[in-house]
Amino acid sequence: MCGFLGEFCFRNNLLSEVDEFSNLLALSKYRGPNHTGTSRMDSFQLGFNRLAIIDTSSQGNQPKTSPSNRYHVVFNGEIYNYQDLAKTYRLNNLRSSSDTEVLIHLLDKLGVKDTISLLNGMFAIAIIDTEEGCLFLTRDFAGIKPLFYGMARGGCVFASQFDQVFKHNWFFDTLELRPEIMKEYFGFGYMQAPNTIYKSIYQVNPGELIRISEKGEVSKKTLVSFSKTQEKQELKSDLSSVLQTAVSKQLVSDVPIATFLSGGIDSPIISAYAKKQIDTIEAFTLKVDNPNLNESDIAKAYAEHLNIKQHILSVSETDLLSEIDAHFKAYSEPFGDYSSIPTYVISKEAKKEHTVMLSGDGGDELFFGYPRMLDVLQKRWWFKLPYVLRKPLAQVSNKIGFTKTWAPYFKTFDTFITNKQLKLPEGILNKMFPNTAFSKSINDLYKFNNFNKKELLHQLRWNEFYAHMQRVLIKVDRASMAHSLEVRVPFLDKNSIEWAWKQTRTLSTKQDLKKDLKTLLAKEVPESLINQNKMGFTVPLNEWLHQHLKADVMQVVFKEPFYGEQVMDVSVLRGYVQDFFDAKHDNAWGVWHIYAWQKWWLVHGLE
Repeated sequence: MCGFLGEFCFRNNLLSEVDEFSNLLALSKYRGPNHTGTSRMDSFQLGFNRLAIIDTSSQGNQPKTSPSNRYHVVFNGEIYNYQDLAKTYRLNNLRSSSDTEVLIHLLDKLGVKDTISLLNGMFAIAIIDTEEGCLFLTRDFAGIKPLFYGMARGGCVFASQFDQVFKHNWFFDTLELRPEIMKEYFGFGYMQAPNTIYKSIYQVNPGELIRISEKGEVSKKTLVSFSKTQEKQELKSDLSSVLQTAVSKQLVSDVPIATFLSGGIDSPIISAYAKKQIDTIEAFTLKVDNPNLNESDIAKAYAEHLNIKQHILSVSETDLLSEIDAHFKAYSEPFGDYSSIPTYVISKEAKKEHTVMLSGDGGDELFFGYPRMLDVLQKRWWFKLPYVLRKPLAQVSNKIGFTKTWAPYFKTFDTFITNKQLKLPEGILNKMFPNTAFSKSINDLYKFNNFNKKELLHQLRWNEFYAHMQRVLIKVDRASMAHSLEVRVPFLDKNSIEWAWKQTRTLSTKQDLKKDLKTLLAKEVPESLINQNKMGFTVPLNEWLHQHLKADVMQVVFKEPFYGEQVMDVSVLRGYVQDFFDAKHDNAWGVWHIYAWQKWWLVHGLE
């Protein structure tokens, strides 16, 4: 797990000076503190900060060049099937035991497209093909690892961090904000790939391979994707064996490894399967002093039953508050999910003893873990009625107490589902950004074209996977890598995703949520431990904003210049924050998005 930076020049253009390049590369040093390497040729230069996980010797350092000298590579992440690939393709002349070594040999043997299609893992990879004179960029099929790139007049800059691109000297005089992506940030709390808030700077989509020629021509191909339309297929293996195989492959490490363990469903399954492979595996649990948010007792019961050595990290509210400013430094892009604070803190503590952790992320998205999915299914019938009938019917029904819902007031079914994810009301967003619609990327993600229950359920999972889960993955990657900690996600193994995608499920009551996973966990722990309500990785945000953080919110929102004010109505935004403090609404999460925007710019913005 590492961080990289690269430049690829178009014809007759010059690379940045070495010192300028090194300064930008240093921005991601915490992603890879063990070794920094660079390589420079006439038309490109590559930089790499390494976090040594597999083959910690110098043989595992990057950048790397393929044996034929055709391909120059920087690679962030892990390839979990690299040993299988080495056997299958009889790679017997390897100089190291790292997965990067297998990658560069496969490139010579198979070429770029066929090699990348074979990979099972989490990765962001940049490849210079010196024979064709082009750059390839690719990212894992779940979007676990970040990859940003900027297209300038002189060439392409690509990096693990957003700030390494927008601070590059090729963009000093050309940065231009995109109002529609800013609107999406304030609504959803993150930048949805392939977009960023700046024109000419992008993210590689999950599962995508991008080719950029020395003329600046860009072509894109999706190598791995998961269909929005479900086609039921035969399941050749059971879920337990699929997940246990994934966990087994993700336990390969030459440095200390452990698991995160919460009081929910997902991480206990991963921890239980890890215990089967490594008897001495340890688990980390966060304990907070707020009884309404603390689930460490449930996690402790899991650990005791599984006979796992558990580290319970007791964190006070003061401890969490003291890390807020430091935590903002970990997010080089605007990011508004406040559960990033406890994620940052537990990553910091876990790093004191381990370098790699397994987490349960992805379980909710793949196995129908969100109550909002059930809510959409139960209220879909409203949208079979014309809006002119639906609204007055809902008014009467709500008044007499037969229903209690705002769903029928949304003009379209798509808008209803979208608003479940928005943290600032659409009306406020539209006032902030008048005459500005969401991007095509977001609109496509939130387009639902079937009221059939089974088909709609699959579309909801597809949406959660490619939308909300991306925010979760950003949160975990940035918070963990700020402490040079690698977090692996077995649920997002390619075979696990494919298994889930083939499975059809019904969702009628709350008991149906994550039914497959509850069945698996019941084989490992007493069922009485399982059906308790998960509290989530959260903090008492409303209270914090009204008390501990109020002075800072008022300072950065009302007294500092507001970044982007030339493309949005800041008075609407400031008015919304003031209304929060005047008790006219209680939308703490929406206020946090506004606060986090300013904190991001004050920490990471150009001077």
